[in-house]
Parts: sequence; structure tokens; C-alpha cells
Amino acid sequence: MSQVLSIVLGGGKGTRLFPLTQSRAKPAVPFGGKYRLVDIPISNCINSNLRKIYILTQFNSASLHMHVAHTYSFDSFSRGFVEILAAEQTFEHSGWYEGTADAVRKNFIHFRTQNPSHYLILSGDQLYRMDLQELLKQHKDSGAEVTIACTAVTREDASQLGILKANKKNEITEFLEKPGPVKDISDFKIPSELLQDRRTKGKDYLASMGIYVFDAQAMEASLDNDYTDFGKEIIPSLIGKKKVNAYIYDGYWEDIGTIKNFYEANLDLTSLKPKFDFYDEKAPIYTHMRNLPPSKMNFSNMNQSIAAEGCIITNASISNSIVGIRTIIESGASLNGVVCMGADFYESEEQKRQNAEARLPDVGIGKGTIVKGAIIDKNARIGEGCRIGIDDLNRTDGDYGHYHIVDGIIVIPKNAVLYPGTVI
Repeated sequence: MSQVLSIVLGGGKGTRLFPLTQSRAKPAVPFGGKYRLVDIPISNCINSNLRKIYILTQFNSASLHMHVAHTYSFDSFSRGFVEILAAEQTFEHSGWYEGTADAVRKNFIHFRTQNPSHYLILSGDQLYRMDLQELLKQHKDSGAEVTIACTAVTREDASQLGILKANKKNEITEFLEKPGPVKDISDFKIPSELLQDRRTKGKDYLASMGIYVFDAQAMEASLDNDYTDFGKEIIPSLIGKKKVNAYIYDGYWEDIGTIKNFYEANLDLTSLKPKFDFYDEKAPIYTHMRNLPPSKMNFSNMNQSIAAEGCIITNASISNSIVGIRTIIESGASLNGVVCMGADFYESEEQKRQNAEARLPDVGIGKGTIVKGAIIDKNARIGEGCRIGIDDLNRTDGDYGHYHIVDGIIVIPKNAVLYPGTVI
């Protein structure tokens, strides 16, 4: 499999995850207390012994560059690499990436130097653990030119995904991108003989996971046009013209590209038996090694919660929450259903003294502050006695300056300042 090129699509502006993408690329959004979204596809590649990995991005990519550079470095004998290819001007192309397919097309000049036999296309905003070697093996054994990884979903979930129809030989005969909630797609229901005993009740449709395998020649031919997007244009155009197969994945998979899905997937990690297991030693999820000290709990009560490294939590009550790296939580604070991303740095005593003089809250969560049902981005300064998500349960989505409400979830942006006594 040394001739397989893995390509992680970093996405565009990441509007579905705004304001978490206000100052960073979507793949660089923190997840699970200590990881970044991009760690998921990269770790799946590494665990599947696929070591030639490109990441395509163009918006707010500085933090993504820094994370990848500090995290993924292979030895000089492996010929492996994880490289970011940001949009660039050349004599052939002077514009931005226009879509997922256009991003791949504009980087053929870099890909061809690796002389790949296959291209593996992955997304940068999904949570799953897959043996990609199994996917590649089925692709080769089937004789397909293109293979699409897919999973069974409900009719509700099918609205915003690419839905496909496959026969009992796993050959895809039709493809429909994001049919919406009203369109009649009953003829796309999974044939009973296709899934057999693997079929899950209520999940009657096969959805594309946005994971594709292309023979190298098929990829070149597929992109020899002006189409810009894989899901909307390239894949539908191939049905009936090339042999396109489905690889049915039975495990957990979640699109975490929206605030609601992102929030729920994070909080599920705190449950007694989470749907996604970060505690699998055979297939770990890799991330930046920060050499932080263990977290310290002083007289605190934590229930079904996760605390990453380097936190200091004093006399606090925390339930069903994620406490990210370097989070400082002061006495009397209470968190319930909170995804806290932590901080990029510790403040010194001198900096805290200067904060006090400027009447600026320290980085972290202040004394007596109560937070419920919220996402707190990195380096937020939340003062003493704040009440967030407690008093007004009828939340209207919108931008409220120092905070946002998205899908009914309060989002405190990166570097935000909430002064003592703030009520949201």
C-alpha cells in the first residue's frame, strides 16, 4: 500500500462550525479536551499503515500548520509524511479552491511526483475508527475503479447526506446528494439482502461517508472537466460510466461538522459507554505531545466528565462536561453539559496582577460562575459570578457580540471576555 496517497479535505470556511472556525481552519478545531478534528483521519491512516498524507486547506490555516508540524514527524527511513497543501497561485491556476474536487485537481502537480496507484480521499470533520486497509482490499478485489465508503442512516439523517442505491453485488446504481427532508426517496431503501443481519432498525438508507478510493487513472479521468465538488458533481457523473462500488461500514461514524453534532459528540465521550472509544490501545488517536503536568483537583466533585492534562480545578462541581487542556476553574464554579476547550498558555502571577489592575478576568472560569449547555472556546476569560445558560432556556440563535447561540447551544468564542456578573 506504499503507493496509496491519502488526501484529507480540510473544507472551506467552515460556516457550519462558526464561530469555532472564526480564527482557525475546520480541521484545527479542538475536540475531546486535547485533540483536533484533523487527528481523526490522520490517526486512521497511520493505524492502517498509510504514511503518505496530504491535507488540503485554504482558510485560517495557521493553527492547522502549527499543529501538524508539531505533531506528525516520521523518521527519515519510512518515506512517510503529513504535509499541508494550502491554495497557491501558479501559472496554471490563480484562484482559490472552488470545491473538494477542484482542490484535488489543482494539486495533481504535487501528487504525481509520488507516482500513486490509488487515491484515498478523507474528510476532516468526521469521528470514526476504520481499518482503511480493509477498504482498500475490497476495492482491489472487486475490480472497481471507484469505491465509496457508506453507512446505514435514518431518513432524517439522510436529508443532509449523499444517498446511494446499491445492488447485492455492492455496485452503486444511483447517487443522490442531500435530498432534503421532503423528497420521496423510498426507492433508495437498502435491499434486505445487502445488509442481512447487519441492518439496524430504523436505518433504511445508505449514506456516503465522504470517504472515497480512486484508482489513479480513474481519478485523473474523473477530474478532466470543470466540476468542482465530489459529492454534488463528480460522483453522480461516474455512476453508469465507471464501476463504482460501495464499501459498507458497520462501526460508529458521525459527521461533526455542525455545532449541534460537534457538541453532542463531545458530550457523548463523557458517558459510561461512549459510542467512540478513545481508550483503544491498538488503534490510538494521536495528537500533539505537550508535556503538560497531570490535572489537579482540589476539593472538587466530578461526575461523568473528562479533564485533559494541565488543569487546576478548585472546589468546583462538574458533571457531563469536558474540561480541556490547561483549564483553570476557581472555587464555587459549576459546569453542567459544558465543552470547555481550555487554554494555549498559563498566566503568570505578574500577568494576573496586571489583569486585576485592568479589571480583566483571568483566563479560565471565575469563582462562583455557573455554566450549563455551552461550548467555551480556548483562552476565554469568564469572570466571577457569571450565569451562563441558567436563566433563559428559550434561546434564539444569533450573534450577540461576546457570545453566539447556534442550534440552541451557547458558544463563547476564542479569546472572549465575560466580565464578572455577566448573565447569558
